[in-house]
Amino acid sequence: MSVSPLLAVNGLTKHFGHAPKLVRAVEDVSFTVAPGEVLGLVGESGSGKSTIGRLILRLIDPTSGGISFAGQEIAQLPERRLRFLRRQAQMVFQDPYASLNPRLRVRDIIGEALSTHGLARGGALRRERIASLLETVGLSPDHMARFPHEFSGGQRQRIGIARALAVEPRLIVADEPVSALDVSVQAQVLNLMQDLRRRLGLAMLFISHDLDVVELMCDRIAVLYLGRIMEIGATADICARPRHPYTSALMAASPKAVPGAPKPERLLKGDIPSPLSPPSGCVFRTRCPIAIPECAKEVPRLRAMGDSEGHRVACIRAEAQTTGVAA
Repeated sequence: MSVSPLLAVNGLTKHFGHAPKLVRAVEDVSFTVAPGEVLGLVGESGSGKSTIGRLILRLIDPTSGGISFAGQEIAQLPERRLRFLRRQAQMVFQDPYASLNPRLRVRDIIGEALSTHGLARGGALRRERIASLLETVGLSPDHMARFPHEFSGGQRQRIGIARALAVEPRLIVADEPVSALDVSVQAQVLNLMQDLRRRLGLAMLFISHDLDVVELMCDRIAVLYLGRIMEIGATADICARPRHPYTSALMAASPKAVPGAPKPERLLKGDIPSPLSPPSGCVFRTRCPIAIPECAKEVPRLRAMGDSEGHRVACIRAEAQTTGVAA
């Protein structure tokens, strides 16, 4: 018996501004996240990853498309009816130095969510809950009286995670949660998030530009380029055998790239196009090493690869890529 998805996104689109300065940030994106699953969104800056995260939490409104959370359609719900979503889905932000109010003590930063949703009422229960949350993320309850500036970047991100967990959400949107941290601290925060995922059964949408981090954290990966999904599938399948030339380029650019693999400069030429004027047809074609004239005429749809269940690729030449883009 299949499990109903916790999150289902269908044809999600977000445009900013108006013609002739219309920014096509997200175009026709569809995916699901099952309860307890971690889906990674990976791609270069400007690929639409963070915009998708904010759309799902309804921090910004979609231009079109559907978003279903726990079986309820939320894409067009008015703000006053989104209270249930605010409790069940939370975000961990990229910059721990900017995402915490410097004027509030830790107990107030975490306790604000408790008050908003009527949880842990009463001073004693509130302090006990905040102390428990701090311990859950590896901090001392004694830290609750301190201000954000008294903590390191890694500790601040732990506070941000504790704030997200305060309302007992079912989904966490983690938007580049370690990119602003020192390399020595990144592994600690990632290990914490993995442990919380296992212990609490959390589903996550994990946003990153780092394919190595996504490989470590995620059950499945969706590769984005200029607002569109290029490839989606199980992490093991995509990392072992990427079928889209863009995914292969990201893999080749990884510090863990296989010796002898094509160098990234052979795969990606030029800069990512502007979302103000994306290329016709396949948006990746202007940088693709295997593009053909048909790529300018047709927007490729995600289609299943016959050798792997759930592995889908948006490339009209994907079937020919059995050994990577150098073929």
